Amino acid sequence: MEENRVIDITTGSFEVHKVVSPPHRSTLLKLKNRLKETFFPDDPLRQFKGQTMKQKLILGAQYFFPILEWCPNYGFNMFKSDIVSGLTIASLAIPQGISYAKLANLPPIVGLYSSFVPPLVYAVLGSSRDLAVGPVSIASLVLGSMLREVVSPTKDPILFLQLAFSSTFFAGLFQASLGFLRLGFIIDFLSKATLIGFMAGAAIIVSLQQLKGLLGITNFTKQMAIIPVLSSVFHTINEWSWQTILMGFCFLVFLLLTRHIGMRKPKLFWVSAGAPLLSVIISTLIVFAIKGQNHGISIIGKLHQGLNPPSWNMLHFSGSYLGLVIKTGIVTGILSLTEGIAVGRTFAALKNYQVDGNKEMIAIGLMNMVGSTTSSYVTTGSFSRSAVNHNAGSKTAMSNIVMAVTVMVTLLFLMPLFQYTPNVVLGAIIVTAVIGLIDIPAAFQIWKIDKFDFLVLLCAFFGVIFISVQDGLAIAIGISILKVLMQITRPKTVMLGNIPGTGIYRNVDHYKEAMSVAGFLILSIEAPINFANVTYLKERISRWIQDYEEEGAKKQSGLRVVVLDLSPVSAIDTSGISLFKDLSMALEKKGLEFVLVNPIGEVMEKLQRADETKNLMRPGVLFLTVDEAVGSLSSTVKYQLPEHV
Repeated sequence: MEENRVIDITTGSFEVHKVVSPPHRSTLLKLKNRLKETFFPDDPLRQFKGQTMKQKLILGAQYFFPILEWCPNYGFNMFKSDIVSGLTIASLAIPQGISYAKLANLPPIVGLYSSFVPPLVYAVLGSSRDLAVGPVSIASLVLGSMLREVVSPTKDPILFLQLAFSSTFFAGLFQASLGFLRLGFIIDFLSKATLIGFMAGAAIIVSLQQLKGLLGITNFTKQMAIIPVLSSVFHTINEWSWQTILMGFCFLVFLLLTRHIGMRKPKLFWVSAGAPLLSVIISTLIVFAIKGQNHGISIIGKLHQGLNPPSWNMLHFSGSYLGLVIKTGIVTGILSLTEGIAVGRTFAALKNYQVDGNKEMIAIGLMNMVGSTTSSYVTTGSFSRSAVNHNAGSKTAMSNIVMAVTVMVTLLFLMPLFQYTPNVVLGAIIVTAVIGLIDIPAAFQIWKIDKFDFLVLLCAFFGVIFISVQDGLAIAIGISILKVLMQITRPKTVMLGNIPGTGIYRNVDHYKEAMSVAGFLILSIEAPINFANVTYLKERISRWIQDYEEEGAKKQSGLRVVVLDLSPVSAIDTSGISLFKDLSMALEKKGLEFVLVNPIGEVMEKLQRADETKNLMRPGVLFLTVDEAVGSLSSTVKYQLPEHV
């Protein structure tokens, strides 16, 4: 034990306050409160209190259909803003939709289908004014990579498409279930460090995958890890096309430049928002004019014209692939849900309004379930499109409807124009979009704050780029859970000392002026006490006592009282109560006093019920503050006052 300064507490006349028992509550009432705090921390029913039946019905309808909340007060000025923002995000959604569908190994037209029906559903059910929904890069990458491990999108494209729609349905079912059952806290296991590392790794993998299109390679690896991808790139140098490389380089530089302008000057958001569509138009005209498909430039080809065909008959609810689509749906559902809610809350904070997490889960989930029956795959709120939507002055979710109508017009009349769009430009659009997922300042901030979190970040990052996307995510989540378990099973215990001239007791390692009280070992347990940590706490407290006694032997002053400050202990179970009983008996045999300080309501209540012999609740054992415990017991402690150190 580190040597500390020791003081003597002179007993004076002061009042010792009684530690009172908490008000009696029935088991049913406690269970009700616990369930309320677990599943309804936001108290969604409070808005119905004191309302008439008619008003309750209106509020209920508005709760489940947020469009009814803003639609009655919708005006022409708001519509003008939403038209501008809707058309702007549509210019971004069309090329991104085509690009992300190819990233998921799906037909390009599916990306546009996914930008038509899902935004309409979200506009009715979603509570965010700024969220622009559609396909996103991470969910597309994970969906495509997980399904491709079992089914080839080139050899069996129909089955692959069926599994993609089925996975989307299960993703939506999982998301909506979390919202209906109020289980949104499950997605909190994706910590900030995990997400930053995962998204950075995924961004690199996505970018490397685009080398196939940017270099004009035809025989490319199907693996996602960095080593096989780079090996495939340099083993197919003979397939590189200089025409494709030149076009890809030019448009990539153009897109990165416009993105930089949009980031540096938010008022010029339209520059970066319109750049992808402008790149598609210009590159398509160039390829059409020079017949680039005859010069090694790969093009999309003919796209189906018309609105989303129904796909409910393509969903798999049985058979050998059921486990695959459920697993893929849950993984992509968690990722897309986390991204969508995080984006929605980010922009809601900027405009000072609230986004209901559970309603968002229901909206995104139902959006994907409906989308899976209308030839759409996993969609959520995209950060890039939502940022453009916000900067363009979006007022309500009407901007999603405007975007969907624009995509509908494109599907009905403009699809032949995309026939000559080069794949290399789609690759450049994807690279530009995912670069924003690499957040180096945030990673550096995590390194400064918490080295263990930074380790989680690195595990997610290297796991994704060297193993696989889903394995990297699983490793990072596993380490995050291990960290939580370590905090539960190895709670922090500290020794408290008195700050001279006050009745305040603080950690002696933290406050250098804090001085130990001669004859007293004052400990604080800074965590709930339960079956998972009682063994550790018993051993740790015993070690504190041994260290104190060894230190006291050198100074010829013995230990007389062990004080446990329970103020930070928010909960305790039967194993924790047994710990106190065992400590009390062990210390009594050694001739030492055992004192408890300030047990909170639940802890106090369980101590009373368990203390049949009244050893823990008798006078002189339970105190309201450490200062009162030390002051009250100092007169009974006989020891030789040591020299001040």
